[in-house]
Amino acid sequence: MKFICQKDLLVEAVSNVSRAVCAKSPIPALEGILLKAQEGQLQLTGYDLELGIVTTIEAKTEQQGELVLSAKLLLDIIRRIPGETVSIVSDEKNLATIRGGASEFTIPGILADEYPELPNVEEKSDLVMKQGTLKSMIDQTLFAIATTDSKPVHTGSLFDIKDSCVTLVSVDGYRLALRREAIVSDLNTKFIVPGKTLSEISKLLREEDEEAYLVVSQKHIVFHISGYYVVSRLLEGDFLDYNAAIPKISKTTVKINTRSLTDSVERTSLLISDRLRSPIRLVVTENKVQLSCSTAMGKAHDEVDCEVSGEAVSMGFNNKYLLDALKASDCDMVKLEINGALSPMRMIPMEGDSFLFLVLPVRVKNDD
Repeated sequence: MKFICQKDLLVEAVSNVSRAVCAKSPIPALEGILLKAQEGQLQLTGYDLELGIVTTIEAKTEQQGELVLSAKLLLDIIRRIPGETVSIVSDEKNLATIRGGASEFTIPGILADEYPELPNVEEKSDLVMKQGTLKSMIDQTLFAIATTDSKPVHTGSLFDIKDSCVTLVSVDGYRLALRREAIVSDLNTKFIVPGKTLSEISKLLREEDEEAYLVVSQKHIVFHISGYYVVSRLLEGDFLDYNAAIPKISKTTVKINTRSLTDSVERTSLLISDRLRSPIRLVVTENKVQLSCSTAMGKAHDEVDCEVSGEAVSMGFNNKYLLDALKASDCDMVKLEINGALSPMRMIPMEGDSFLFLVLPVRVKNDD
């Protein structure tokens, strides 16, 4: 194998493909990137048996071939190597010589035969979405994905597609995040994409009108994004019936400025730490939300003006869960719908139903 390519292109490709590479694996090839030099191009593949990322860049190929090189070492070398171009040459002993400017490195490679094949996805159904739309949907629901394996199916987000609408739902037992968007599609399907996959997909997506193509099969999903082919396994199991989990009625409605409430929660949270955990108390009265917190470090009190209709209510929340929802709302004003002190609070937009965040309250001790 022998090729020359632009350093910037190679660094970007290796950086992105590396996201699907195992940091440590009993299969050494999985800690590497498969480089395949073909006529006029170089294909790079990273794969950890659950997530695979493939891309192709332009290259001047003098000798076709393929080899697996350590992802971390390759990235470290090409980032620091001088010059605008990089050449990589491998020999019959699978040693790869990397040159750039006056620098030269020789590192061992692994036979391409030892690299596992990516799943062959039968293209059954596909979905076309604007990259900016898909990115905002993922970013607004990623925070509520479960991080523990107590219910593995909740370590991913549910895609519920029906009636020309796609709904993304994440849930972790303490909160729920839902994002809805109209699409042009006659698909009627549900599938669950792992949180790790969505996190990596979000980094590849651009906030613009370029299109992303999603291909769904029974066990895998493929994303085609700006020259990247990303394949991931889907999670299997019964996802929470999210429609049943969302309260349908509310006794109190609060219309409030998102930034003002976020700032107030952050100020009140200054007395909370990993060592000193305490809920934040929200007291909703006539046209005001009062926030308070008490820990061994002291007491805090703050308040925010708002528009309230319905009953006064007092309830406690985990400050992080409240902040995550507020920051994900991505709008100037939000509506809080509350059905009593121990019922989940709904956070929704002032108009429409593009998102819904559900935050479960926590019990707070009565003030002395």
